[in-house]
Amino acid sequence: MNQPTDPRPVYAAATSWTASLMERVAPDQLQNRTPCTKLDVQALCGHLIGTARRAEGLAAGADIFAIDGFPAVHDAATYADTVAHAIELWSDDAKLGAMVSVPWGTVPGAGALWGYVNETLVHGWDLAVAIGADPEADPAVVAPALAVARQFISADIRGDDAVPFGPVVEPRDGAGLTEQLANWSGRRSESWVRLAR
Repeated sequence: MNQPTDPRPVYAAATSWTASLMERVAPDQLQNRTPCTKLDVQALCGHLIGTARRAEGLAAGADIFAIDGFPAVHDAATYADTVAHAIELWSDDAKLGAMVSVPWGTVPGAGALWGYVNETLVHGWDLAVAIGADPEADPAVVAPALAVARQFISADIRGDDAVPFGPVVEPRDGAGLTEQLANWSGRRSESWVRLAR
């Protein structure tokens, strides 16, 4: 298998897009349901912060299993600050090749950060459709993430209980790349995209 390219520019762009969505969340949208059936908008924003803290912790050499993936805080400023620090820590090239432990196994740092790119974009899509925002990130950002996801989160591993992805959903006609990435992660999107229009 080909090794994925440097995920850091894509991570920076993906988190910037997601931060912009979090800034748009209105107080009366916090209890909106999302495609993550167990999370409303407030809990999803908290999970995005937890995901950013894990990306930050990974670069700092912390045990990410000790970092709460669902903190009570949910504001856009905390997310932006956490992401900025994570990006600063990941600037060390050596961290891309260092082996690290993440929920999906022991992988090189680059592979771990690609996992957080995927999570950021898919949950960004979740958030966008839940608040009625444009659910498509820049295709130039999503295209490499989708290629990596198709290679490393293959359709044939979905029956494994340790894999946190549902069966691949066939994209609808006209689905953008972000929606296709959500579909690859098991999201049924058609009704959500209708609501977001």
